[in-house]
Amino acid sequence: MSKTYQNILKNTNFNPKKDWLQIKTIDMHTGGEPLRVIVDGFPELKGNSILEYRRYCKEHYDHLRTSLMFEPRGHADMYGCILLPPNDNDGDFGILFIHNEGYSTMCGHAIIAISTLAVEMNWIDYQEGDNIIKIDAPCGRIISYAHVKNGKVTGVRFHCVPSFVVGLDRKVKVEGIGDIIYDLAYGGAFYAYVDMAKNNFDFDLTSNSYRKLITKGMDIKHAVIEQDSNILHPYEEDLSFLYGTIFIGNSSKENIDSRNVCIFAEGEVDRCPTGSGVSGRMAIHKMRNEIQYGDTMTIESITDSVFKGSVISEEEFGPYKAVIPQVEGTAHITGMNTFIIDPDDPMKNGFIFR
Repeated sequence: MSKTYQNILKNTNFNPKKDWLQIKTIDMHTGGEPLRVIVDGFPELKGNSILEYRRYCKEHYDHLRTSLMFEPRGHADMYGCILLPPNDNDGDFGILFIHNEGYSTMCGHAIIAISTLAVEMNWIDYQEGDNIIKIDAPCGRIISYAHVKNGKVTGVRFHCVPSFVVGLDRKVKVEGIGDIIYDLAYGGAFYAYVDMAKNNFDFDLTSNSYRKLITKGMDIKHAVIEQDSNILHPYEEDLSFLYGTIFIGNSSKENIDSRNVCIFAEGEVDRCPTGSGVSGRMAIHKMRNEIQYGDTMTIESITDSVFKGSVISEEEFGPYKAVIPQVEGTAHITGMNTFIIDPDDPMKNGFIFR
């Protein structure tokens, strides 16, 4: 055995220089959609609420978002989160969502994943059965229920913030496509929901149409933003923006009600059915009298992963009659990382290709 190879076997730990930043993460996925959970090394954020932390991060540490989401440490469809104190003593913790474009207001797949991790890491005192976790997101407080059986999380369901419909069967002209019919709804984030059956497209909702879904989804998003002045949250200006386009179609499977493919942020394709998107759909289906209390809808993604959606209650929310949706799914841990940022690296802040 060569001396060099012996040295390789003996020296497997790299010790970064003192001026190199080290950020530790636990990586997960929910239905195929990644979540990079930052657990140590991120600079302290200042503020008294999740929205204030969000603004501070955007103003002072956005380069770390791109470092961790963009290449070479991430990719165009990477997604992550930063854990923070809750807004008040009744909450368990707060969470910021990060991606290729910036900071989203709500993320269902991240709630499912981080609730799973809270049990796996013993961050909460859990027991067999349902374990309630109160999580403060930018859109408000999310109540999740991590179900434990024989010491293992078998699934998570969460109650989203009040979700509501802004308008049904709206029309927008999209260059290169023509007139598109869409619904505008909010499920912690605003989406334009496009039913494939109401529009004529030359693509489907499978991975074969991946590129077209990105292009057409972003074209629709930009057209809706340009035309629609009603993308306004009743109480928070920071939540008043269109996050993405969700294409809705039929499933080829008998036990699945429909399929969601969400194009969000700067052309990211959600691998899971999109928890906030399913929340908005519950508001749409309730308004259309297509779902009642006690009913459950099964919605699959482009990877065939499945979320279950239902309606828990209704309430007034500003000018809207909103629903409290419930979304169910499962998540898994995929790895642990210690990322290092060399201040002399010309690509330390990352780059992105689509």
